[in-house]
Amino acid sequence: MLQDSPAPEPLHIDARPKAPTDAAPAPGSSTAGSSTPAAEHAVLDNPAWSSLTGHHRHLAEGNEHVLRYPGDVSPFVGVRDWEHPDAWDAILEVFGHGAAVSVSHADPLLPAGWTPVFSIPGVQLVQTDRLAPRPDEEAIELGEEDSADMLALVERTRPGPFAPRTHELGRYVGIRREGRLIAMAGERLHPEGWTEISAVAVDEAHRRQGLASRLVLDVAFRIQERGDRALLHASAENTAAITGYERLGFALRRRLTFGAVRTP
Repeated sequence: MLQDSPAPEPLHIDARPKAPTDAAPAPGSSTAGSSTPAAEHAVLDNPAWSSLTGHHRHLAEGNEHVLRYPGDVSPFVGVRDWEHPDAWDAILEVFGHGAAVSVSHADPLLPAGWTPVFSIPGVQLVQTDRLAPRPDEEAIELGEEDSADMLALVERTRPGPFAPRTHELGRYVGIRREGRLIAMAGERLHPEGWTEISAVAVDEAHRRQGLASRLVLDVAFRIQERGDRALLHASAENTAAITGYERLGFALRRRLTFGAVRTP
């Protein structure tokens, strides 16, 4: 059973490539349970940049090398190319001095004066042909008028970064009992052709009822309905949630670390 309240999701920072014996299943391989060509998965290596230059470009702030979401929407940051000689100056231009910056799907060598803030192992999972999404009759769509209730649920359950306008990233759904929001899930990053499922949260008093699984499948149903595929990120230590996602029909694509760095 999918754990109803995954461990907190920190900001995302990718690990350096693993040795073949420790690597995640190759995208599109039979091990991953997907027939999707590997080339179509490449966008997942830099999902924040793809989102901020595509589906979420109306929310993007920054310059030609670095884009970010508004602070009250999401902490994610997209960098076009970490190897570009102007990348670090571009980050400093956007964030200023002494700022904590999410590093997404990269493991760059830090210039002098830049310091790591934290780094936690994680995983990226993608849907396979086994995923059987379906709408949930009890799920209701959430929006601006539900923001206070969504933030209160996040405060109680700590599913990961969630701000007052995070609901603007995509479709969010929830379940209310006696008027109280007791479970929710929604969409976060939108790399081209994909949509990330996130903010999976269930109130402690209502866990072990399958609500998280139901909402994940509902969100995935709408994602597939518009022609996208679903992906997830999770803490590597949250093995219960990972096992639950795999049972639903997701498979490991790659291992990551979640982290941030501080500007000089």
